[in-house]
Amino acid sequence: MPRNPSTPLAVLLLGLLTGACVRSTAPGASPVPALRLYALDCGHIDVKDMGFFADGSPPGGKPGELIVPCFVIHHPRGTLVWDTGLSDGLPVGAEDPVGNRLRLETSLAVQLQKLGLTPADVSYVGFSHLHADHAGNANAFPSSTWLLQRRELEWATRTPAPPGVDPSRFSAWREAQVQLLDGELDVFGDGTVRIIPTPGHTPGHQSLVLRLRKAGTYVLSGDLCHTRENWEHHGVPAFNDSREDTLASISRVEALVKDSHGAFVVEHAPEDFKALPSFPAALE
Repeated sequence: MPRNPSTPLAVLLLGLLTGACVRSTAPGASPVPALRLYALDCGHIDVKDMGFFADGSPPGGKPGELIVPCFVIHHPRGTLVWDTGLSDGLPVGAEDPVGNRLRLETSLAVQLQKLGLTPADVSYVGFSHLHADHAGNANAFPSSTWLLQRRELEWATRTPAPPGVDPSRFSAWREAQVQLLDGELDVFGDGTVRIIPTPGHTPGHQSLVLRLRKAGTYVLSGDLCHTRENWEHHGVPAFNDSREDTLASISRVEALVKDSHGAFVVEHAPEDFKALPSFPAALE
C-alpha cells in the first residue's frame, strides 16, 4: 500500500494487516470446515479384574471401570455417529459373558434428542468394530450409511459368532446401506473426518481421525487400546485377535499423533472421556 503523506500511520498499519488477512484466506488456503464433536455417555462396565485388559491379560488385577462412549460428529455436509454403545434396551443388572456388570444411565436416543437429532437425521454410522458394546444400537439407524471394514463384517457374521459379538444388535445391516471399506476413507471428502484401518483387536478394527478447527487432530481409537497404560506402553490383552497386528496399528497411530501434534482418545478410559467437553457441550 503506497503511503499518502496525509494518511495517519494507524490507518496505514490497519490497511496492511487487512491485506494480510485477505491473502491468508485467498483461494488455495483451504480453511478447515467447522466440525463439532460431542461425547455421549453410552454405558459403563464395572470390571471385576482390570488385569483382563492388561498386556497378556494376567489375573489378579484390581477392579475398575470402563466408560462406553458414543460420539456425534457434526460436519457442514452431514452428521456421523461413531460407535453406538451399549443397547438402549439393556436390562438392569446385565452382565457380560465374564461377569462384568453393565450399566446404562441415559439412552443414546435421548441424548440424540438433546442435540435436536433423530436417527433419521444421521448421515453416517461408523463402527470401530462390532463387539456388543460398540454396536449395541446399530439397528436404530436403518436409513444411515454404515461404514465398516469388509473384514470386520465378514468376521462378525460368521457362524458361530465370535466372542463378544451379538449379531442381533446389528442385524439391520442386511437392509441398511453398508459401505464396505478396504482401507481408509475420507468421509466428507475434505480430510477433516477420516477412517483408518487399525486391525488387531478384531480383524477389521478401525479408528477415526478428526481435524478440528480449534482443537486440532483427535483420534477416536475404538478398542485399539483399552486403557491409557496400554497406549503408553504398547500393551496388548491376550484376547485380541492378533498381537502383531495390534502392535503395528499402535505404532502407525502413534506416528500419526506425533506428526500432527494430536490427541489420542482411549475410548474406554474414564479419564480420557472426562477430558472432553461435558455433554451437550462440543469440541470444535
